Amino acid sequence: MIVRPATLADLNACLCLDHASETDHVWQMQVQEGSSQVGVAFQTVRLPRRMRVDYPRSLDQLVEDWQRDQGFLVAEADNEVRGYVDVVAHPWQDLGWVVNMAVDRTYRKRRIGMTLMRHARQWARDQGLRFLQVEATTKNYPALCFYQKLGFQFCGFNDHYYPNQDIALFFVQTLR
Repeated sequence: MIVRPATLADLNACLCLDHASETDHVWQMQVQEGSSQVGVAFQTVRLPRRMRVDYPRSLDQLVEDWQRDQGFLVAEADNEVRGYVDVVAHPWQDLGWVVNMAVDRTYRKRRIGMTLMRHARQWARDQGLRFLQVEATTKNYPALCFYQKLGFQFCGFNDHYYPNQDIALFFVQTLR
């Protein structure tokens, strides 16, 4: 497998990937408000049946992301794009933000995502950044497990982050 900067020709292949996932678990948010404090907790909950989780971002944005000419990388094998990662540098925060990432459903669980994230970390280091941040919806349990497996630490949430008002969970990793 080759990980390389995406070309304009790769964008159509990225758009055609199956970005959706399925899960039978979610992270459920519980909020407790008192007069002098607010408590927020997340709990993993098993669903009564598997559900489809659509990709929360507009894929129309990928062209603009690619035009930024930053960390838009594709994983290619057998002359076929199998996945991509889109990283944006935020130097004022010393942070690389993984804006988009997907591995086609057919090729998941084959270390492609791990390889893409390794290259995303290296890209961020090459930019002189100290942190890499990722996000996922509370419904995308496979992604949440993936990020935790890679050593990302929970660092916050936004309860109306996506256009469909889903909750975003944020995770960060210190780059060494």
